[in-house]
Amino acid sequence: MKTMNRRGFLKNSAVTSAGLMVGAPIVKKSFAKNSPNETVNVAVVGIHNRGKGLYRTLCEIPNVNVATICDVDERLLPEAAADVEERIGKKPKTEFDFRKVLEDKDIDAVVIATPNHWHALATIWACQAGKHVFVEKPCSHNIFEGRQMIKAARKYNRIVQVGFHNRSIGNVRSAMKALHDGVIGDVYMARGLCFKPRGSIGRYPDSKAPKGVHYDIWLGPAPERNFNRNRFHYNWHWHWAYGNGDIGNQGPHQFDIARWGMNKNEHPEKIRSFGGYYAYECAQETANTQTATYEYADGKLLQFEVRGLFTNGESVLPSNAKTNKQWDTKIGNIFLGTKGWMAIDGGNWKTYLGKNNEPGPSNKTAVKELDAMNLAGGGDMEHFVNFTNAVRSGKKQDLTCDIQQGHLSTALPHMANISYRLGRELRFDGKKEKFLGDSQANQMLTRKYRKPYIVPKNV
Repeated sequence: MKTMNRRGFLKNSAVTSAGLMVGAPIVKKSFAKNSPNETVNVAVVGIHNRGKGLYRTLCEIPNVNVATICDVDERLLPEAAADVEERIGKKPKTEFDFRKVLEDKDIDAVVIATPNHWHALATIWACQAGKHVFVEKPCSHNIFEGRQMIKAARKYNRIVQVGFHNRSIGNVRSAMKALHDGVIGDVYMARGLCFKPRGSIGRYPDSKAPKGVHYDIWLGPAPERNFNRNRFHYNWHWHWAYGNGDIGNQGPHQFDIARWGMNKNEHPEKIRSFGGYYAYECAQETANTQTATYEYADGKLLQFEVRGLFTNGESVLPSNAKTNKQWDTKIGNIFLGTKGWMAIDGGNWKTYLGKNNEPGPSNKTAVKELDAMNLAGGGDMEHFVNFTNAVRSGKKQDLTCDIQQGHLSTALPHMANISYRLGRELRFDGKKEKFLGDSQANQMLTRKYRKPYIVPKNV
């Protein structure tokens, strides 16, 4: 999505899904009046990779002030602070300890872009400190944590948005509406695709943490272990103590769309996942090739596939008969229904109907409907606008992706990884959030936490 400056955003902004108009000058006053013009002071926690993109997006939104940036790697802070200052004309505070951020009474909301193993504890602590939260996907490192995050949000009456930004993309929302309206009939299966080739991460010896890296804080809830560059910036994704593999990295976006399109606000009952790590000898623990299948109570299916090596895409029918150009989906979703099927790739979607695969409605034919729904465009910026408007209104119902929805979608890759690691099919009681007759699987619903970084049972 093309970014725009704050003035450009004021000129072009549309009504958000929360129903609030953005576009007036920044005015600092109490949230008591729930004005759309209130300044929301935000702290961004974790700025190395995804966090950098998030704070830059926040800098473009009127009435949002990036007041603090925080990272355990102090080496990143000077450049990031200068970057923010250049964008908004004011230098943010810098911190390496998240707890210091929570002590700042001027901070209204925190954006959490840390490694996965910190998502839940940071969210719970923030709620307890009276802060609203935007937490990146996956919202948790395990299923227990997701439930505790919901409890904290509700107990402290905090707005908690999960970074499933597809929920705020107009074309994706129009696709979901079309599915729910029956464009392809009764949807009986959804497929999620994560075809993302990645190379070897190699092997490196343990070492001392670099100067400026507060490694004990970085470890947080994870077990004590020596520093290793291969378990630090970004490559933490491929180690079970901190990440969830690509099925829990890129995968959650497509899991969310799959579950949303199937209109499933519940957990599946049966889970089976298998795969492996192929081609390279390196330190990676998670799979680079993985397939998962889920069955819901009504027998409908959700399938997911990770291909981390060289692969073709899922080619759909020619989009242009004259050139025979094919749409090659590698990161996306396919829905199968009783009248036809739909393919979604990013914000684009198409349907094909009947035995002859006749072209049906698509995002190109849904333009008028999009305009009527105020859904044109969308992405990170609109997701943040939705979040900050909900912070002002104080209504979780205004969110496009409240923590409850985020938890249901995040639980899916967690279930797959448990099945994959145990090598067997699992049955799940969605109401109790427990596996049936499998104590080993139930132990993997949570983890042993390292003091004092404990995700509490009583939030």
